[in-house]
Amino acid sequence: MGQKVGCARVSSLDQNLDRQLELLQAAGASQVYKEKISGSTRHRPQLEEVLRYLRKGDQLIVTSMDRLARSLVDLHTIVEDLVGRGVSVRFLREGQTYSAKADPIAKLMLGLMGSVAEFERSIIKERQAEGIARAKARGVYKGRAKVLTDSQVALARQWVDDGVPKAEVARRLGIGRTTLYKYFRGEAGES
Repeated sequence: MGQKVGCARVSSLDQNLDRQLELLQAAGASQVYKEKISGSTRHRPQLEEVLRYLRKGDQLIVTSMDRLARSLVDLHTIVEDLVGRGVSVRFLREGQTYSAKADPIAKLMLGLMGSVAEFERSIIKERQAEGIARAKARGVYKGRAKVLTDSQVALARQWVDDGVPKAEVARRLGIGRTTLYKYFRGEAGES
């Protein structure tokens, strides 16, 4: 048997990986790849790295299917790729392990469990949207706080008028270009 490698992910920088790390280490993971990024994001550097790292005979351990992928298609693609390369995939919460020896029932379970996880995510998103709508109706929810003050936006416009490239303006203000463009279009800070 090869290495047991863990993969932990939380969706945002303010979330904590500690519980996942404990579970992965208790399951025997000798190495853990950690990621603080949304699972819906296509580009996930740590996931890409762990997928390149794994070799035949290794086992990838993940605390839950939704920590590995955010869609059923992505889940199937990743698991099928790994199993095809001789890497087994173990999901702790679901109590499932998939390997080259997986029978048709195991494949069916992967689809069912992945579908349930996807359904749970959609319910959570729906509840979140309803909560935001109720908060907006009460005047409580104001959306994301503004990153720039009005005077900073005026300064940014002045720099652009003076010929400073927008990428440089964004760098000076410590924001991304997309955020700068939103301010110029008047979209930033709206709920």
